Amino acid sequence: MNDLNCTHCHELIHGYLDNELDTATAATVADHLSGCADCKRLHDEAKLLIASVKTHAPYYAAPDALTRSVFATIPSQASAANRFWNLLRNPSRQWLAPAFSAIALAMALVLYVATPSSEQPWMEEAVSSHVRSLMVEHLNDVASSDRHTVKPWFTGKLDFSPPVFDYSAQGYPLLGGRLDYLQHQTTAALSYGHAKHIINVFILPTTEADKPRQHLSIRGYNIVSWQQNHMRFIVVSDLEKSELDAFSQLVEKGA
Repeated sequence: MNDLNCTHCHELIHGYLDNELDTATAATVADHLSGCADCKRLHDEAKLLIASVKTHAPYYAAPDALTRSVFATIPSQASAANRFWNLLRNPSRQWLAPAFSAIALAMALVLYVATPSSEQPWMEEAVSSHVRSLMVEHLNDVASSDRHTVKPWFTGKLDFSPPVFDYSAQGYPLLGGRLDYLQHQTTAALSYGHAKHIINVFILPTTEADKPRQHLSIRGYNIVSWQQNHMRFIVVSDLEKSELDAFSQLVEKGA
């Protein structure tokens, strides 16, 4: 069912005409336009205006003299590079070399820090799944604190056997489990409680080598992820970082 309202459609029409929307949103807008006469009329008017501007709006080319003068002030990449290396080869300016090296190293470090790791998409999606499980009250498909009830429930539903443990003695009782979906892979999701907090543990197989625990905070939620014995573990909660880290260590030792 297309639940896009007219107000939202009006905001998206120009992006739709300019091919700036993602595939799913563009399909939703197209579906709405096929059934809404008012929005279709607005779409057609905007489309006609764009075509009219392209056809009739005056276009002024820059004079040749102006074009030549602008490009004359822009050095070619080769000449700029040559000046840079000539500067470094000049004995009177060789002290600049360490400075340039330090700047280059700093820029590389900034790029390294700013580039998201390969784990971030997994963590982002795990946080979204964690939030959805709480919003739609679909925390568990099988609600039980008995690991011997939860673990067999996954049999036949997954092509792997997720480790399931109860940590009630440590203050983290098992609440149940469900099927979830991360990065196009069916995933086991176990839920645990601690005080009034909910913890989701996502488990799925991986062909990658073991990786140590990584910590991240996304949208106010703390995440711990690691890879162990060809299994990927992602733990998400609004627990304090130290508490979630203590819980993740329990899971890591149990697995």
